[in-house]
Amino acid sequence: MSALEIGGHVDDPVEAAHCDGFPIAQTFIGDPQAWKGHAVAHPGGAAGLKADAEAAGVGLFIHAPYVINVATTNNRIRIPSRQILARQVKLATEVGARGVIVHGGHVTAGDDPQVGFDNWRKAIEGLDLTVPIFIENTAGGTNSMARRLERIAQLWETISDAKGFENVGFCLDTCHAHAGGLDPSGLVDAITGITGRIDLVHLNDSRDAAGSGADRHAVLGQGQCEADYLVEVVRQADAPVILETPTTEVSHAEQIAWLRARL
Repeated sequence: MSALEIGGHVDDPVEAAHCDGFPIAQTFIGDPQAWKGHAVAHPGGAAGLKADAEAAGVGLFIHAPYVINVATTNNRIRIPSRQILARQVKLATEVGARGVIVHGGHVTAGDDPQVGFDNWRKAIEGLDLTVPIFIENTAGGTNSMARRLERIAQLWETISDAKGFENVGFCLDTCHAHAGGLDPSGLVDAITGITGRIDLVHLNDSRDAAGSGADRHAVLGQGQCEADYLVEVVRQADAPVILETPTTEVSHAEQIAWLRARL
């Protein structure tokens, strides 16, 4: 495997680079639960963050707001979701980020899932992807676009013809896969067999049981994911790794040490 880049989701990626030695870090631009007001809260704005991150030697990833759902048939959600995602891509470009991570979204009961896949295709074609977006698998929901392997396959088949598809990648979240009921055995091969790529790993343990549908992250080695599963995903994906785990009792640095000891 290539030299492994590991970092965490943090409020201040520049500080994380200085204090924890992170070579990469993920952060939000704006409130992840808000529809409005997304801006770079850093001295000097976007240009300041870009310059400071470059000086600190930290690569940036931006996690798009949780409210985004470009798959939905609800115009009052889908249209602003597209607008927010476009805004996030623009800001990510300005800060020099390596990618924007966005959840796969869902349709509602009674909707044809294919409409959701088509909405994703239209969303991609409407974006100016000056940085790539990475679609992330999700933990719950029977109508999710990216929970089950068969749905991920349908999504990828639909968006593969979209203009700009070459700038669409995949983010594999280990907690979401566990909670979503995906078979941990051969998971990386199963995903890459569908998408052809894994661009980023969200390495998270799970508070809840396999197949629970609950998106509740736990400290590495303290949740219900098998340690071997977490380690093998990192080893086989051969992609940058971001921890989104709790840090109140065990720091990201300590959890990274736990991982490296097992690698």
